[in-house]
Amino acid sequence: MTETIIVPRRGSTTGVQPPSGRPHSLYIEQELQARGVVQVIVVLAPAAASRVAQPVGARLALSDATPSAVKSLAALFVQDEHTAAAAIAKDRTITSSPRLSLRAASAKSASAPQPVRYYANLGVMLGNVDRDGLEALKDRDEVQDVVGSPQLRLIHPKRIAAATAVSGPQWGTKKIEAPALWKKGFDGSGIIVAHLDTGVDGKHAALRNAITRFAFFDDLGAEVSPAPKPFDSGEHGTHTAGTIAGRPVRGKQIGIAPGAHLASALVIEGGNPIARVLGGMNWAVGVGARVLSMSLGFPGLVEDFLPITQILRSRGVLPVFAAGNEGPGFTRSPGNYSEALSVGAVDINSEIASFSSSQLFARAIDAVVPDVVAPGVDVVSAKPGGGYQTMDGTSMATPHVAGLAALLFSAKPQATVDQVEKAIFQSCALPQRMDPQRGGRGIPNAVRALSFL
Repeated sequence: MTETIIVPRRGSTTGVQPPSGRPHSLYIEQELQARGVVQVIVVLAPAAASRVAQPVGARLALSDATPSAVKSLAALFVQDEHTAAAAIAKDRTITSSPRLSLRAASAKSASAPQPVRYYANLGVMLGNVDRDGLEALKDRDEVQDVVGSPQLRLIHPKRIAAATAVSGPQWGTKKIEAPALWKKGFDGSGIIVAHLDTGVDGKHAALRNAITRFAFFDDLGAEVSPAPKPFDSGEHGTHTAGTIAGRPVRGKQIGIAPGAHLASALVIEGGNPIARVLGGMNWAVGVGARVLSMSLGFPGLVEDFLPITQILRSRGVLPVFAAGNEGPGFTRSPGNYSEALSVGAVDINSEIASFSSSQLFARAIDAVVPDVVAPGVDVVSAKPGGGYQTMDGTSMATPHVAGLAALLFSAKPQATVDQVEKAIFQSCALPQRMDPQRGGRGIPNAVRALSFL
């Protein structure tokens, strides 16, 4: 027996509104005290940021096309020769991607340590500052906020095992009733889902026709150009991509939105993760993504990435993030922000997975994380090199909800981020035995979500 939970829509995000007089983040202060220099994200005031979209493949270094306000601010950043990025640049054989060496990547992307990178589609800058530079940035009218850049990490699966996909839709697909929307003609067609992960195996039979764009951001955060053929530096990305948009193969259906277009970027792990992930997000906005699926996070509540999540929503991108695999009482950022659609994991019996992160926060809006729970135990999806494997984790639950969002956007292309998110929330059912502080609103349902949209 289930109880349908109707929740009010969260407030619209029209722009980044940091608290007035906000102190330095703990990360910034600790780094300044320890090293005298810190890498920061500078959120530009709307008037200072370029209103011209940054094209796919564009350099993130400053150029003649960079707005004058950004060039002026760049003078406040410093080159730090003692960072990991500087070490990587000196030894081009160091790379997080064994399938494409940084030496080769750098030859194509001209990657080198930059005092500052400018992400025009997001309206942010990233670079190193000393204390004087930090204070000067905060005093500039062109700057809306300055936040730290703790290092994002992949939310690794709790279990990986060999598996064979069953015929027809997999259990998670049926759990959220995605096939009912396919029958109505809504399979995600025309919708771009951005997928920031370890990459994706573009040769896999379920994915070769699903990937319309691929980008590789090297360890220094530069986009390799021309882009290599889609590949996975691990296994995680191929699995999550398959759940979002895998195509039918010999009667086996692993994808929630089998008509959606995947824009997949390799951004993790290794190198400068913030530079790589910001590059991927900037690229995702540039390619017109409506949904972003990401299973990365900072341990605990780290608010430094909050402005970026707000910016994504203001650009019309629904951020669907994993809550984490550390169990109750602990979550990951940015999945634990009220501005993110956070996802926890359930098994085939609608029981909360023991590893699924959850937390109660002392805030008026979205006090409970995750927002929803979705299939995340014994999820069968694509394996690099062909075939299938099963994984457990909130990383496996997240692409179920991202795929559902793609189905809803394909049904209602003019819908906003807030409207699609609200429909997903309204569709949720909380099983009678499920603790709402572990499962949030419960398990979403595609049919009900469409009826609310």
